[in-house]
Amino acid sequence: MSATSPVPSDAHPRFAEALKQLGLGDLLPRVRRFPDHTRTAAEAAAAVGCELSEICKSLIFAADGVPILVLMDGSSRVDLDLVRGELGAEKVTRAKADIVRETTGYSIGGVPPFGHATKTRVLADRSLLRHDVVWAAAGTPYAVFPIAPDALVAHAGATLVDVRETSE
Repeated sequence: MSATSPVPSDAHPRFAEALKQLGLGDLLPRVRRFPDHTRTAAEAAAAVGCELSEICKSLIFAADGVPILVLMDGSSRVDLDLVRGELGAEKVTRAKADIVRETTGYSIGGVPPFGHATKTRVLADRSLLRHDVVWAAAGTPYAVFPIAPDALVAHAGATLVDVRETSE
């Protein structure tokens, strides 16, 4: 069996179960596992052989202390001022690793866009919609799966927003 064989066990078991519960079990055979980790968007894009912007980053922030998930294309950074404005929050910061694990059930570098331990508000940057398919973490730092961006947004229960940092 090759390192990238599409077998159902390549996804984290909890995430595989979430896919089935969402009616997305057909994605399980499309999960790709790699021998080297795909924790960063650049590592994932290199492993998959896609553009950096075709990677969906699942990032946990704390908005006034409440965890929030932001889905962002791999070539962009989140503008915290824009997130703060979207949420009407006083303060938005990057969540610490223990909060990420507690909120999602997954470690940083393997957080999928849905199938989390707790229900969290989700913002998805519109930049993801520029692609026919994006690749997101499948619950481990070694596995990713492809999904149409509109399906990703729908299944994540995300609100479409513009929170991408722009250089002016």
